[in-house]
Amino acid sequence: MCADFVLLASGSPRRRELLKQIGVAFEVLSVTVDESVLPHEAAEAYVERLARLKAAAGWAARPATAVAPVLAADTTVVLGGRILGKPADAADGQRMLLELSGRSHAVLTAVALATPDGVRSSLSRSEVSFRPISAAEALEYWNTGEPKDKAGGYAVQGRAAVFIRHLHGSYSGVMGLPLYETAELLAQSRRSG
Repeated sequence: MCADFVLLASGSPRRRELLKQIGVAFEVLSVTVDESVLPHEAAEAYVERLARLKAAAGWAARPATAVAPVLAADTTVVLGGRILGKPADAADGQRMLLELSGRSHAVLTAVALATPDGVRSSLSRSEVSFRPISAAEALEYWNTGEPKDKAGGYAVQGRAAVFIRHLHGSYSGVMGLPLYETAELLAQSRRSG
């Protein structure tokens, strides 16, 4: 099995861009999983469970002749212990941004790799601090269209970069695919394959 090629169980253009950055060839697999948070589920458990579910769903959906591992990831923003998912609408997106305004939050991204030996996963945790953001700025940002499908209602690699005062951790993890953890899982796959 070669981990220089993967089946990517994600439609995220950011994840595709990041895989290209580290020279991993891929083919996209479409998977759907229920992303509901379970009652009393901690954010870390939630994001890792979803990444593992996506990888397993991709493994089950792959072409019968495929021998490549299936890579999946999930990202969530956590503020004060609360999971901030993708905004439901404009009001929700602006509310999220104003909640993040002038505060620090965690960005958790779990990456999972499915192989014939099962599913392995790893978790990346980053801390992001925002400068204060006005209601007008939150509305203007929403109107760009950029935050509509992003956890926490913002994209670190886009226009929201002007809101970020400090980032401690993995920039690629905040984007949606922590490259260090991804490379480690792929290397483990090479060694065991």
